[in-house]
Amino acid sequence: MSSFSIPVTLINPEQRDRSMTLDLIVDTGAMYTLLPADVVAQLELRALDDWQAQLASGQRVVYPLGEVRVRLGGRERTTLFAAGPVGCPALLGALALEAFSLAADPVHQRLLPVVGTL
Repeated sequence: MSSFSIPVTLINPEQRDRSMTLDLIVDTGAMYTLLPADVVAQLELRALDDWQAQLASGQRVVYPLGEVRVRLGGRERTTLFAAGPVGCPALLGALALEAFSLAADPVHQRLLPVVGTL
């Protein structure tokens, strides 16, 4: 399976003037959006909780968890992010994709609209 990135605007939900656009790797295997710690600091995003996770390598980690506003394709949604270490890859996780009713098409490296389910 191939991976691909898309440009996403990240916005501090409490200070909307704090925003930046980054290329995030679409990762349907990640539940939350993962942001490097330096991006979290630049946006002044607030951690609400600590989250225990297991990486693909099997290593267990604890990352701060918070909320970020995401602008994608002219629409905005609030989603959860995990603050990873400085320099980690920025990932757009499954929870954010579902919030936008989007699915990954890795062959054509794009996101496609899907009908949501209840």
